[in-house]
Amino acid sequence: MSKIYLIGGVGAGKSTVLSILKTEYGAEIILADDEARRLMEPGEAGYDAVVRTFGTEYLSADGTIDRPKLAARIFRDPEAKKTIDRMIHPLTWKVIGEKMSASGADLVITEAAVFDADARKRFFDEVWYIRTDPEIRIKRLMESRGYSEEKCRAMIGNQFTDEEYAKQADRVIDNSGTEEDVRAQLRTIMEERTKR
Repeated sequence: MSKIYLIGGVGAGKSTVLSILKTEYGAEIILADDEARRLMEPGEAGYDAVVRTFGTEYLSADGTIDRPKLAARIFRDPEAKKTIDRMIHPLTWKVIGEKMSASGADLVITEAAVFDADARKRFFDEVWYIRTDPEIRIKRLMESRGYSEEKCRAMIGNQFTDEEYAKQADRVIDNSGTEEDVRAQLRTIMEERTKR
């Protein structure tokens, strides 16, 4: 089994790459954000930790976490963000580790927007960085999510730079061109891997 940590900023087109890896190479895909979100559901460890730390102020009438309200708090309060990250990240990586161990796939890809050096050491064979020109990322986000240019630039500005992402990566996949360009890069990578 090959375990790949796939990273890249918002709007980089990671979902396109994941789709190709799943459909053409049979990869099992694990999305860190989905696992973190699930951990915040009632009855899960992340939910309990949030309620213990922040109280019931961030619960909706139905008892679920009011995500927009909590997101607004995190956005304006960096300490609250650090607290949430300290609670949720270890739980998320624990679940991801268990999923990878239980997988029968030859290739398991875990996608995460944030790089975690400890998780990289503990779980993965390689890190692949999906790099896309910032202007293309902005255009994609404006078209797909309806965000303003200002919001896109702010989101990108809050993430790692290309250089910071690339420094963590074993491979850089450029997704500034067409889907066929990406497909060709992945084909080369997969062919190299089978020759080892």
